[in-house]
Amino acid sequence: MKFSLIVCTYMRPKPLHDLLESVGKQTLYPDEILIVDGSRNDDTRRMLEANTFGKLQYFKVPDAHRGLTKQRNYGIARVAADTEIICFLDDDIILEPDYFAQLIATYDRFPDALGVGGFIIEPVTWAKVQESETKNANHFYFDGWKRPDGSRFVIRKRFGLDADVPPGFSPLYSHGRSVGFLPPSGKTYPVEQLMGGVSSFRKEVFNTFSFSEYFEGYGLYEDADFTLRLAKTGKLYLNTAARLYHYHDDSGRPNKYNYGKMVVRNGWYVWRVKNPKPVLKDRLKWNAITLLLTAIRYVNVVTTSKRKEAFTEALGRTVGWMGLWFKKPGR
Repeated sequence: MKFSLIVCTYMRPKPLHDLLESVGKQTLYPDEILIVDGSRNDDTRRMLEANTFGKLQYFKVPDAHRGLTKQRNYGIARVAADTEIICFLDDDIILEPDYFAQLIATYDRFPDALGVGGFIIEPVTWAKVQESETKNANHFYFDGWKRPDGSRFVIRKRFGLDADVPPGFSPLYSHGRSVGFLPPSGKTYPVEQLMGGVSSFRKEVFNTFSFSEYFEGYGLYEDADFTLRLAKTGKLYLNTAARLYHYHDDSGRPNKYNYGKMVVRNGWYVWRVKNPKPVLKDRLKWNAITLLLTAIRYVNVVTTSKRKEAFTEALGRTVGWMGLWFKKPGR
């Protein structure tokens, strides 16, 4: 299959260079690479001119097309006519050498796939579950594997607010577990959500769908919005054998106050994409989890060393939640 790689970038020439170096080591190389740059300086362009990366095209977008979802749509409109698969990668990622080989092969094994995601290698200790083992609340279990559970989910369990669907699916009250909770089994799992920065889709999908420009700038949860809409029409998969590292470079990210507001307001928006008319039980659960997670961030002011970040994010979440009573996102 012919496939194109689109990388949307903003003010990150060094992480982008490292990503492209890892692309150059792939056992299966993209038929074209489109760099869609929203930077406010020319550092990224100069970095690309100083290095040689095969089959690369560079686009510096004007202000009207700056922002993650706008830049993705800009790139999609410019891929080669004979492209079959469009891949997306964040600019702060490093790939395992067989990433694309594993990813593209998934479309052969699952002909019904509209999209396939890659697997982010995280510093989490997974282990096989022993037959005689008794489950405990401090671990998450899935498909014969277990991992230590995050404190937020442990607390949610105590209040009966844990997700009631597998990782990669969204409960009717949202706040599910991401595909990051799928184990490193080497298997391919069905999902309804993919992480946009490690995703791929059949080109034909974009005859009908595009990334929503409601998500301005940083675009938090734009991937959930897109894939939840797409999953209503066909199958999505995550291949845990298509492996990569995501280093979460801080440059180009919003401050913690704005991030906190985005978490709540964009989270509400995505919840209604999945469940446009939630019943009272789902409404109560969404709000309860939102407020619980906000309270945890306030507690983090005294339990972590990054006190200012915890407080400003918690404040942003609070303002975002209160704002829902006056104006809903997208309305």
